[in-house]
Amino acid sequence: MFVTGRLALALAVGVIPVVVLSAAGMPAWGVAGLWTALCAVLTAVDVVLAADPRRVTVMRRLPARVLRFAPVATTVLLRNGGPRPVRGELRDAWQPTAGAPATRFRVDVPPGERRAIDVPLRPRRRGELRTGFVVLRTRGPLGFAGRQGRIDAPGAIRVLPPFTARRHLASRLVRLRELDGSTSVQVRGQGTEFDSLREYVRGDDVRSIDWRATARAGTTMLRTWRPERDRHVVIVIDTGRTAAARVGDGVRMDAAMEAALLLAALAQRAGDHVHLVMFDRVVRARVTRVDGPGLLPALVDAMAPVEPQLIDTDWDAAFAAVRTLTTRPSLMVLLTAQDAPETARGFLAALPAATRRCPVLVGSVTDDDPPAPDRLTPDDVYELASRAQATRDAERVGRAVRRAGGEAIARGPEDLPPAIADRYLTLKAAARL
Repeated sequence: MFVTGRLALALAVGVIPVVVLSAAGMPAWGVAGLWTALCAVLTAVDVVLAADPRRVTVMRRLPARVLRFAPVATTVLLRNGGPRPVRGELRDAWQPTAGAPATRFRVDVPPGERRAIDVPLRPRRRGELRTGFVVLRTRGPLGFAGRQGRIDAPGAIRVLPPFTARRHLASRLVRLRELDGSTSVQVRGQGTEFDSLREYVRGDDVRSIDWRATARAGTTMLRTWRPERDRHVVIVIDTGRTAAARVGDGVRMDAAMEAALLLAALAQRAGDHVHLVMFDRVVRARVTRVDGPGLLPALVDAMAPVEPQLIDTDWDAAFAAVRTLTTRPSLMVLLTAQDAPETARGFLAALPAATRRCPVLVGSVTDDDPPAPDRLTPDDVYELASRAQATRDAERVGRAVRRAGGEAIARGPEDLPPAIADRYLTLKAAARL
């Protein structure tokens, strides 16, 4: 049961008869009591005549998967199985990060009929969004009060990473086509697959001169090679506690996902095989043996429900999990946040075992430095000193990664995905995959 503001207004109107009748000689408290009793009776009648929410059946129309921050149209279907019309308000019990409007939706469903109510959402968090019920209020004919009921209506939507780094893909594909020789630029890669012969120009590698073709043509001819295909790219995303740190508008793991998706899209277009594992002490997500157009949907679907865990990552176990993905030579891309020497000891101790098997890129998401204020306060000075210390620590870790045989790339959340993609193209052009 609930009461409305109309009941409060009716009680306030009771002041008029109290004043008028008390002036006529009737006792004021008696008149007030009679007016209150009248309102109580009308309220009880209103509640009795209101439609029963338990006679209403609720169903939902939901998309299975949506992108974060994208507007989502959902529908709640109400079917009135009772003899009285259902007039009132409905509120859908989505969690706050679903971005549902805070307002209640008006409903008016005649007996035996069905109505649809559109509930727009704008998810602000990646993962599984769930709702378990709706709350329905049905008003009585007088509008003084009504009935309120909770109706079970479970629903779930999987919110996928937005892949905002997609805007960098077009320019990287142009460079990839240049490497592949399919554009007019004709910049050949240095793979091992023979492509064609062309005339030597100054600056070319003399080791690629074809002496027999030179003798036949009477001019110096050069062999060109196609970039390698069918290589393997293994992406490891650290889901340990360092991935939970906030950078920009999200956490580090979100930026790592963007870098992984851009690299995977690029490698898939290059004809390479992409494997993904998200790991802290156990495998949180794993995608392998998926090629072609189905790769990106499989990756975002696997990434969506994974959240950072407040535990240290077991890197020996992580590299053991990587070895189960492929036994062929591959490029390993580690997306982690090893920016402090003290916390990176376990990672640095395990890294040489990986670099002995394959090239390793270590991508770290760093926090962008904010612009310095015009006038420094003591808090600003402390923050600047803290950032300078963090930068030095990250540089020390980067040097340690290079000594261990890897390559360190540290960028802000917006710059890391294109930096990883550029390095992949550079390695591919140099036939180092």
